[in-house]
Formats: sequence, structure tokens, C-alpha cells
Amino acid sequence: MANLRVALYQPDIPGNTGTILRLAACLGCAVDIIEPAGFDISDRSLKRAGMDYLAAATLTRHVNWEHFEAWREATGRRLVLASTKASGRYTDFSFRPDDILLFGRESAGVPDHVHDKVDARIVVPMVDGQRSINLAVSAAMITGEAMRQTVWA
Repeated sequence: MANLRVALYQPDIPGNTGTILRLAACLGCAVDIIEPAGFDISDRSLKRAGMDYLAAATLTRHVNWEHFEAWREATGRRLVLASTKASGRYTDFSFRPDDILLFGRESAGVPDHVHDKVDARIVVPMVDGQRSINLAVSAAMITGEAMRQTVWA
């Protein structure tokens, strides 16, 4: 199992969260959900997207950002935020095996106080005029690159 973790900040869409849980189960990395989520974590859509992979996923729920941040600081892990506001491409970033890859809400990203606490910010480059790539797709792209550099190398 990889030490890499994927953290979702107050996710809005159960289908994306279920897909990310399935991805993490298949790749062997853990998922942290920073609540409150925009849906009931036991939501039927979450189960449909995650299918039978949810039982294999390692999931930790944090009641809020402060709880998550206290846990993260105690573990000494680096926090890497995927953001459309970042300038560094994810493919140019040097990942570490114990990084936490943070993804914001589908509707709003992360607030400034969260942006200010991260150790690094990365972006998936897009063509001009496009707003954002689906959260689950971005998570798969970035997690895959992090795994390529740290686990599969």
C-alpha cells in the first residue's frame, strides 16, 4: 500500500467522491474527507460510483479543516493543493511518497485560509478559455503522476 493520500475538502458531488474512493482502492492509497461534505457520506450515489470498491478503500473522515490540519501537522506530511490558481504544472512537480494531495470543492475550490496553509500548489494545464477539469479526472491524473514518481518508479 502506498503512503500517498488523497484529501477532499468538503466535496459536493457524491459521484466524484465515489470515483476517487474507487481509484484509491485500486491504487492502494488512502482518502481523507474533510467535512462537512455537501451530501450524506452514506449517499446512494456515492455507493453507486464506488461500487464494491468502497469496502476496499481506506477512508478517514475529519469533522472539519482544523481537525484535519492538526492531524496532518502531527504526521509531518506535506500538503499539495491542486488548484486552477496555481502556476506550477503537476508534471513538473517532485512528489514525495507521503504527500497528501488536496482537492477542493467542485463548486468553490478551497478558501484562502486553506490556500495559505498548503506546502505547494499544482495545476493541470488546460487550453485557454476552459474553467476546470472534472475533480475525479484531475485526481486520477495527479495521483497517477505521484504514484509514477514515488511507487512505480
